[in-house]
Amino acid sequence: MNNSSKLTKERRADLRGQLSDLGYGQAESETPDLFSHRLYLVPEHLRALDPRVVLVVGPRGAGKSALFRAIFSIEVDLGDAIISRVPQTASTAMQFGSTTWKAAFPGGTSFPDTQALERHIDSDEQAKRIWYLMLVRCLTSEFDEAQRTTLRPLIEPGAAAIDEILSAHDSLKINPTAVLDALEERLECEGRWIFVGYDELDTLGGFNWALTARMVRGLVSFWSDYSRRWRRIRAKIFLRSDLFRRHAGMGTADFAKLAANRAILDWSDSAILGMLVKRIANTSDELASYCQGARVPFEKDETLGLVPNIQAPDVAHRLLERMVGEYMGSDRKKGFVRNWILDHLRDGNGDLCPRTLVRLVELAAANNAANRTLRSPRLIHPTALRQALNGVSSDHVTQGISSEWPWLEGVKRRLRQQQLVPWQSNDIVNLLSSDWDETWGQLRSTPVRPPEERPVDLVNYLVELGIFRRRSDGRVDVPDLYLFGLELRRKGGVKVGARRQKS
Repeated sequence: MNNSSKLTKERRADLRGQLSDLGYGQAESETPDLFSHRLYLVPEHLRALDPRVVLVVGPRGAGKSALFRAIFSIEVDLGDAIISRVPQTASTAMQFGSTTWKAAFPGGTSFPDTQALERHIDSDEQAKRIWYLMLVRCLTSEFDEAQRTTLRPLIEPGAAAIDEILSAHDSLKINPTAVLDALEERLECEGRWIFVGYDELDTLGGFNWALTARMVRGLVSFWSDYSRRWRRIRAKIFLRSDLFRRHAGMGTADFAKLAANRAILDWSDSAILGMLVKRIANTSDELASYCQGARVPFEKDETLGLVPNIQAPDVAHRLLERMVGEYMGSDRKKGFVRNWILDHLRDGNGDLCPRTLVRLVELAAANNAANRTLRSPRLIHPTALRQALNGVSSDHVTQGISSEWPWLEGVKRRLRQQQLVPWQSNDIVNLLSSDWDETWGQLRSTPVRPPEERPVDLVNYLVELGIFRRRSDGRVDVPDLYLFGLELRRKGGVKVGARRQKS
């Protein structure tokens, strides 16, 4: 395709059809090749591969699970591509060929279910002990035959049989730590590493929030103790920001060192726009050509596909303006497209979620009615973007209810009593106090309770999560990302909120 040529109406309709399927919600079902082509590696995020880094922290939707999959469920060629892009400031000389990656959680049937945990985990220390024993079981294939025979009473019972596992540990003739120490020495001699990964920790304990807290604290405490003992057996704990702030802090010197060196998955404007450009360009040759027509520079990687060179947001802005135009209307009074898109997708903390940007473009491209009057080379009408925002908000809230925050359904139901935002602080506390002792939702037929004991604490938690935002005058607002999905409306004349832009 000639980039300078005028695009026909039919060609633009075809490009919009491709834009409407950029892979939103498909990460778990993507083939390895497709996953690699859609994966956008943020240099700052790759600090997670530094052997000294144990904690990898980011808000909901920051790409923790995608990065976890990239390094724990991959082929060697993708691993080498990732290693080649690790910043030189990260302390790592490892190659994926000399490194073993083991996903300890989620582990399916190899990890105890919620009922088994509820029966046996009544303290942080007990949770810590379970993580220790699960590590031994996870690393069984690395032990020699004599060691496996000695540890057989510990490793043979099913994961749900915690009582048998605990009993076996108490009666062993060998201390499993000695076996792990021997493995550490062998790895040192062989120049190898073993990394043990933990993700989706918010699912531990089901809807028993106290159990989830104990399990998170126990895991972090365990690795705080052992991260200095072992240099070649290392952990990567992928943890949601709010869980880290609320449950991970142990107050010990070892934990302070662990926390200070954590990798933070944060998305600058340049990074999130680079993610979008890469996903668009690798969807088809036609869309790649369209991106190149916006003068976006790319490098071709055999494994990662087309990788855009986005050093500053204005490089990606050229593609947005080619697709949509410069303004959200006829002139700048309606705002710049480049600002509008990201500002309306920020949560109450100013954080951006990659999948919401992908979904916004998909839904806007699929809006044939709004896009019918466009002229070449435009593909998406600003009206389509505005309408797509409602769909993004609905999807984002629905996803939260069905996975991380099932109790959000109860919040949504109680807010119907007053659907205009912002609220006075006392008013929102009173709204959430309504029917406090009644159910807050159901997931898989299980009644759900809120994660806090008092309405005022729940308001603070919603602010912490970015679902709510506290204004400078003390009122509580809701960012556009959650507004429509929670069936709320904003009173006239109230701004979206403070804008945080990171280049």
